[in-house]
Amino acid sequence: MRSDASPNKQSLHYIVRSGIAGGAAGCVAKTVIAPLDRVKILIQASNPDFRKYAGSWSGAIRAAGYIYSENGVYGLLQGHSATLLRIFPYAAIKYMAYDQIESLLMPTQESQTNLRRFSAGAISGIISVFFTYPLELTRGAALSTYLHRPSFFHVMTEIYQEGPRIHGLSSSTTPISGSLFSSFPILKFYRGFTVTIIGMIPYAGTAFLTWGSLRSHFILPSMSSSLRTTQTRFKSTPVADLSIGAVSGLVAQTVSYPFEVVRRRMQVGGVTRPDRWLRCGETVRDIWDVRGWRGFYVGLSIGYLKIVPMTAVSFAVWQWSKKVLGV
Repeated sequence: MRSDASPNKQSLHYIVRSGIAGGAAGCVAKTVIAPLDRVKILIQASNPDFRKYAGSWSGAIRAAGYIYSENGVYGLLQGHSATLLRIFPYAAIKYMAYDQIESLLMPTQESQTNLRRFSAGAISGIISVFFTYPLELTRGAALSTYLHRPSFFHVMTEIYQEGPRIHGLSSSTTPISGSLFSSFPILKFYRGFTVTIIGMIPYAGTAFLTWGSLRSHFILPSMSSSLRTTQTRFKSTPVADLSIGAVSGLVAQTVSYPFEVVRRRMQVGGVTRPDRWLRCGETVRDIWDVRGWRGFYVGLSIGYLKIVPMTAVSFAVWQWSKKVLGV
């Protein structure tokens, strides 16, 4: 017989299954939008072969067609194994952390507020990025190189062994940073980490805020019929989850996109500026000088094509997986 008692969210059983549900959601969502992800990174990184495609949805489609004509399906899915290697732990930690933080900040429906929803999402995003950022850095460096196809582990080895030279961290122009990276090689994998964290706060916070707020207004409470109001509400279905997830992704992407552009340019700075290490402020000025405020939204249309279905699928699969796994 099914128990109406609330599950113990601090139990190992719940934490592990919550993480599996989140990791599965991330992998399915990323697989759905893998070709768009490939195109977006090439445009964001100002790859010379793809600058002409920036700025429109049709450009993204033409870029994808160009990649397909040159390298077939493999070209569109290049680096996807590295993506899955990163996204499973990232999504697992993010959703698992959100479940834990939500239970602490909002143990009852009455305690749910938009500020707490935003805080829970932002904190869970920061935690997941901290533990998986080296994988994201390696993936970005691998995908931003169009003419070469270095393996994930080859790129990771290069960053660790020869990062200051290959990836633009010249000790002659930044002696303090060069010395720091020499003393602590692991820090080479956290290049651009600060701007990533700054961008993660509005992205994850806004995504979970929108998700939680819309569900509280439009989805029927599942634990007790006494909590239901006369307001028109709907049952929690895959279509409802997909719809709310899509809106959440749209809002979050709009708010956080400039941070994503700066982060990507910093991460792959060694590709476009192999002689030096681009700092955050310098990267911002460089983008502004070349394109003005529009430079911070390069590829946003592709971002919508990517983020909206990805977030929709991610949230929907997360909810479905939790039901299947009994959490």
